[in-house]
Amino acid sequence: MRRTNLSLVLRHLREVGPASRSRIAAGTGLNKATVSSLVAELVRRGLVTDGAVERGAVGRPGRIVGLAGRGICGIGVEVNVDYLSVLALDLRDDVLYERRRPLDVTSLPVDLVLDEVAALVKDTFAALSRLDAPPVGVMVAVPGTVDTEAGTVSVAANLRWRDIGVADALAERLGRTDVPIRVANDANLSALAEHAMGTAAGTAELVCLVGSAGVGCGVVSGGRLLYGSAGFAGEIGHAPLDPHGRTCGCGRRGCWETTVGLRGLLRLATGPGDPLRDPALDLAARLATLRDRADSGDRRTLDALAQLGTAVGVGAGILVNLVNPQVLVLGGYFATFAPYLHDSLMAELRARVVAPDAAGCLVVASTLGFTAAARGGAHVVLDRVLHDPSLVSRTRPAEVTA
Repeated sequence: MRRTNLSLVLRHLREVGPASRSRIAAGTGLNKATVSSLVAELVRRGLVTDGAVERGAVGRPGRIVGLAGRGICGIGVEVNVDYLSVLALDLRDDVLYERRRPLDVTSLPVDLVLDEVAALVKDTFAALSRLDAPPVGVMVAVPGTVDTEAGTVSVAANLRWRDIGVADALAERLGRTDVPIRVANDANLSALAEHAMGTAAGTAELVCLVGSAGVGCGVVSGGRLLYGSAGFAGEIGHAPLDPHGRTCGCGRRGCWETTVGLRGLLRLATGPGDPLRDPALDLAARLATLRDRADSGDRRTLDALAQLGTAVGVGAGILVNLVNPQVLVLGGYFATFAPYLHDSLMAELRARVVAPDAAGCLVVASTLGFTAAARGGAHVVLDRVLHDPSLVSRTRPAEVTA
């Protein structure tokens, strides 16, 4: 019961923001004496602060309780075709550390990639130690089908990975038993990030469509992520939309992502010798250059983006017909070019969705960019603590707000 009540108080503070003990009691239905005891324990665990006096209160003023900025943090890591990234969030969802590095993952053996991931996480551990913000877990986002319970990547076609025990391999390299490591699909984690802190935060029915080398989607229905029976829901990139199309990285022909993945755009927008095709270059810089070309009116780039918008609309129409979301979030590289995709994408949606006016689905661009999957991973790590604060054994006072 106490663990449940600790979670109730912590989640209440996350949802409504800093509050006095009396307001926490009113908001949670607990009595004030119980709240005082719970707050004291949460302070000892470094999860909340007990700071400024409440202003404007009637009667004896109380002290404001809030989430601790650096009491703990969650780490999200993303492994993608041409980059690795890491991001650490505190309980307030503030970014404590962030880093991305270009890496041609598909050209390297898996062990070398995991060595690079481990080195990135070790650097993160060191930075967080200097901030006195202990990590409570690491979540690794991978573009593929993942057995989250086993920490294994079943198939990641674009990475050319199959049956890779990522969690165990990283744990061995990091040599730390106090920080659990988990693995999940990148699009699912992106959808959770969008639902928690993105443009359409709080939307109960949401689809996040992530464009990278491949294409994935995460579906939030009734405010909860849709996993499917085996956790593989959302593999829309491998929908066979053109039986006579290009061969996909998965070995099948005509998958949707062969048209709308980043390689598809680059085939349309660049020539064979264009440096933007080099996966060793930083992805953000490559996309910024392509966006500059569009902004300057380059006809080849604009034509390519119009074709891309149409192709994205074809698959998006299937999604809207299937799950009827309130909002479709364009994530990954789709967000970079959203203004140029909008008209042709919406024309396809209106033509293909059975319900009038594309079923009222609002299409928005992600503001989280290529941090969404790592943010979602860090958020999931912290969510475990929100539901069970006893997982944190830290027993010294966290920061006190003046």
